[in-house]
Formats: sequence, C-alpha cells, structure tokens
Amino acid sequence: MSQKPNIAILVLAAGGSSRTGSPKQLLKWKHTTLIGHAIETVMHLGALKIVVVLGANHDIIKPVIEQHQVEILINKHWKSGLGNSIAYGINSILENNINFDGVLIMLADQPLIDSTYLSVLLKNFEIGEQQIIASAYKGDKQGVPVLFDVTYFKELAQLNDDNGAKAILQKYANKVMSINAEELVSDIDTLEDYEKLYKANH
Repeated sequence: MSQKPNIAILVLAAGGSSRTGSPKQLLKWKHTTLIGHAIETVMHLGALKIVVVLGANHDIIKPVIEQHQVEILINKHWKSGLGNSIAYGINSILENNINFDGVLIMLADQPLIDSTYLSVLLKNFEIGEQQIIASAYKGDKQGVPVLFDVTYFKELAQLNDDNGAKAILQKYANKVMSINAEELVSDIDTLEDYEKLYKANH
C-alpha cells in the first residue's frame, strides 16, 4: 500500500464581492455560510493543515469562522488578485515545519464541491510524481479545486495577478490530470447566481 500523502489545504476567500453587494463569503448556505460550508467540507479530509486566506471584509468574516480549527491569514494585498492570495497562502505553508507532499487549493464560493469529489483528487495523487490534478469544466477549461505537488510550491509562491495558477497549469500541461467537475462548479459572481444556486440546492 502506498504511503498516504501529506496535503495542506488552502481555501481562498479574500475577494471583494464587488458584484454581490455584500460579502459573498457570508451568504447563507445549508446551516452555515458559503465560507463555513467550504471549511466544513475540507475538514472531512483529515488534513494536517487547513489555511484560509481572507482579505476584503476580513473584520466581519473572521469572527464567523474562528471556531474552526483552521489557520486564518489576512492578505492585505488581496486587491492584486487570486494569484497574490495563492502566493500568500503558500508562503505561510512553506514556513511550517511540516514536509508537505502537495497542496489542495479551492475557493470559498463553490458550494457544490463536496468532500467526496475532493477525495477523488486526493486518491489520484501519488507522492513524488510532480502531478497537478485539476478540475475540468465546460469548454475544456481547467481550474480549482486543484491539487499541486510540492515541486510547484516555489512557483505558486511567486504568483501575483488575477489569473490564479492558470499559467502554471499551462506551463506544465503534460503533468496535468483532469477530473470532471462540470456538474459541481458554478461560480457565484452575482446575487442572481447565488439565488439560483441556493434555490436549486435547498
């Protein structure tokens, strides 16, 4: 039996929710909020380290999630985009004295992503194979949730724009394995998106 990989989990929730009018992270979902739901989802995976990156509205979001056993980071440069928040989280993970084999990166606003799906990403991961396991969406798109081998940490730690880790996925396309998440990925960009998704799932 192969060794169980030691994966850190990075939940990105730093965005400004400019199109929803109020902090998207705190919109109601099931018995909690979108961010609470994302944290509960990853808690089921039994990871040694879960890091949540906040930015905009952190003063009102942080108290809502403080009861969870997660490390909460405040990224003051969240306006620089998703890449900057990934780098901020990765740098914090690199400062730990734990030798991680990889990192699973996900967003707080994809509530249909469940722990069963994330477990599939983890099951496909093999230590030392320099893998990237990405989620596949409509139109041949690849993205988050995505699992990166530790060999990419250095490059992830230098990201600084709004394209997240897309450039790394493109650069190492031959290392990327895609898992279909078409039915699970629905970005909540507007209040209308949220209301539609909420109604369909409650």
